Amino acid sequence: MYKDLNLADVRAFTVIAERGSFTLAAEQLACSRSHLSKQLTQLESYLGVTLITRTTRAQRLTDQGEFFYERCQHALDVVEQAVAKTVDNAQNLQGNININCVGGYIGEEIVTRLVNDFISAHPNISINLDFSSQRVDLVLDHFDLVFRMGELEDSGLVARKLMDINNCTLAAPAYLEQKGTPSHPKELHVHSCIIGTVNHWSFQHKADAKQKAEVAITGKFRCKNGRVMKSSALAGHGIVRLPELYCANELSKGELVHVFDEWLIPATPLYLLYNKDKFQPARLREFIAFTTRHFLDYV
Repeated sequence: MYKDLNLADVRAFTVIAERGSFTLAAEQLACSRSHLSKQLTQLESYLGVTLITRTTRAQRLTDQGEFFYERCQHALDVVEQAVAKTVDNAQNLQGNININCVGGYIGEEIVTRLVNDFISAHPNISINLDFSSQRVDLVLDHFDLVFRMGELEDSGLVARKLMDINNCTLAAPAYLEQKGTPSHPKELHVHSCIIGTVNHWSFQHKADAKQKAEVAITGKFRCKNGRVMKSSALAGHGIVRLPELYCANELSKGELVHVFDEWLIPATPLYLLYNKDKFQPARLREFIAFTTRHFLDYV
């Protein structure tokens, strides 16, 4: 009921009642007296009541007009406060940001430090950082931003590439001494591999990118957590495939070594994803700018 009520007419009525004059109300609303009179007539016809009794010399609110004015004025004040708050939240660096991110080293070390520094710089912004691993839908899952690895489908999202993550095939020296070092990826089928999310590993030759190999791998240990996979490799339980930045310290100490000299794993891109939004809140614009400007500083 009353879904066709014209709020512009209601606003015009409240200004007329407040100013006590069509002339003063027309000046405030920057319109003509005749236009205001038409709006009031439309509103009274819609409601089926007289709101203002007017003559050529004076006007006064009827009882129904007094009742309607008091409640409409309050309602319009609430709407104006809501508009002001909404605009203030959108244009100022405050409010909440919901972020979904890959876990492991990238999420727990790189992105976490970046987020903490951003909060320190903008104390009126709060951030919810989620490490759930499923592919999320920004709209349905109520996320503002997503850090995602891998090639992207054409999803209609804005994708800002942050870096290429170099992957490598590693093992503990003790494992290779015991089981031997494979010279070609196809030899992995006789080795114990530490398995993450995929059962097939793809390689390409360093000197000739056209030479490719895809191998089905098996092993006694499977886990989606990079830290745990690295720990298993350090314990000598098999060959692991991980981003090199996960293992920089272990490689420098010789606790893990590269398995192949001539074969590499294609790099994995890392993106920051967000929805196209003409009226993107300032807090999101600032976080996106901060991330694209400083992300590599945390790597």
